[in-house]
Amino acid sequence: MDFEKVKRLASKAGEKAQDLGEKGFQISKEWVNKAGAKAQDLGEQGVLAIEINQLKGQHQKLITSLGVEVYEALVTQGIESITLDTPKITEILRDIASNQKVIAEKEGILQSRKDR
Repeated sequence: MDFEKVKRLASKAGEKAQDLGEKGFQISKEWVNKAGAKAQDLGEQGVLAIEINQLKGQHQKLITSLGVEVYEALVTQGIESITLDTPKITEILRDIASNQKVIAEKEGILQSRKDR
């Protein structure tokens, strides 16, 4: 083999190696981007789960507040009956309904993210 043939073979091998390196880099870059997106999505799912748990805690507090308000009205204040028109009761029930709606919305979002 003469020097020129060796030089051409070495050049072709170098080009091939560079091409393979570029393809490998591109694949690695795509993988890193996908992994980053997945990590971000999992992080967002975690945040949603925490928010849902906090809302459920608020929900329990609202129900407790409703019970306390009914007790106060019936026992402490001597009111004979409570209706949905009782102002404080109406307000608490409205808050409970609003809280339930937000919980359902966030649970729906969380479920749709999990289904991806």
